[in-house]
Amino acid sequence: MNIETNFESSTFNHNEGRNIIHVVQHLAPGGLESLALDFLAFSDPRDNVAIISLEGEKESAIANWPKLETVRSQILFMEKKPGIQLTLFKDLAQVFSKLKADVVHTHHIGPLLYAGAAARLSNVPHRIHTEHDAWHLNNRKRRWLQSLALSFAKPTLVADANGVHETLKNHFRYSNTITIKNGIDCDKFSPASKALARQLLKLPLDKKVVGCAGRLETVKGHDVAIEAMTLLSDNVHLAIAGSGSQFDQLNALVKEHKLENRVTFLGHVDSMPKFYQSLDVFCMPSRCEGFPLSTLEAQSCDIVTVATDVGASSETLCPLTSLLVDSENYVDLAAAIAKQVDNDTLDSPRRFVLQNNDVRGMVRAYRELTMGEVA
Repeated sequence: MNIETNFESSTFNHNEGRNIIHVVQHLAPGGLESLALDFLAFSDPRDNVAIISLEGEKESAIANWPKLETVRSQILFMEKKPGIQLTLFKDLAQVFSKLKADVVHTHHIGPLLYAGAAARLSNVPHRIHTEHDAWHLNNRKRRWLQSLALSFAKPTLVADANGVHETLKNHFRYSNTITIKNGIDCDKFSPASKALARQLLKLPLDKKVVGCAGRLETVKGHDVAIEAMTLLSDNVHLAIAGSGSQFDQLNALVKEHKLENRVTFLGHVDSMPKFYQSLDVFCMPSRCEGFPLSTLEAQSCDIVTVATDVGASSETLCPLTSLLVDSENYVDLAAAIAKQVDNDTLDSPRRFVLQNNDVRGMVRAYRELTMGEVA
């Protein structure tokens, strides 16, 4: 593989820091992918950091996610095709050797299988693998593959939540396992004028606005939030940020319940801080999650939150200001939203995020993993 056609390897100037490579399955808008970009933005300035995406092609990925343009020189695409690709092991090993990688950090099972093995074959001294959720380990084949990959790559295994850590401990006899919870940029996601944010997003100034954020896909449960709106006061307005394949179905559901004047589909929102700042309540009605970032982002903007009890969502919620409900239950979701709409608490959800989930602390904790003895 010709590395130079895909990656400006001069980005790695081999200074006194580490050469760190994060490996993801693909680079498209999403929580894990945004987190990978945070590793670039908040890394120690002494380190050289890059992201390798197994799938996709650079120019089309940038066109689909313009945010990538600013890190063009730090991203490489292996252009993996569907199915097993044995040559990818060799290609990745060549990349790691050429860039003199000190650390290879994989995210999820595909990157662990390919890049974890390639990192050990090319003698990368520090290998880290982060497990961002655990639901896929319910599949016996996936558990077997992950066990095999861990036994060969021998990375430090990081769970991003306490619940994920417990699942890993139950499935694998792997002693080198720790927990580092994900973080968000609390400087970027901060409180600001609600009225100004609503004016920019064209949301009603005289209503209580509840917001949902995420891909318009079944797993995100937007339909449950819409159903909940049928039980809420006319003074409550629902704003949904995001795009996806379920837009037509969700829009039809809005029309079926005659909620056209009470639900706004915002589509893709360029400034998510402004979205959160416009809200009275943030709602995450998901059917499945790993360690969600949207709940942290909203709370960092000092917005009280309601979330479904899926994945590690409970670990992201301020215990003093948030409410947790079962998924699929629009009646309970409506009751929780109604309670939060009238919430006049003086407690700050932002304080919880600052103390537990600032991205700078997360990145610092990962760097400390590479400062000890060689793996």
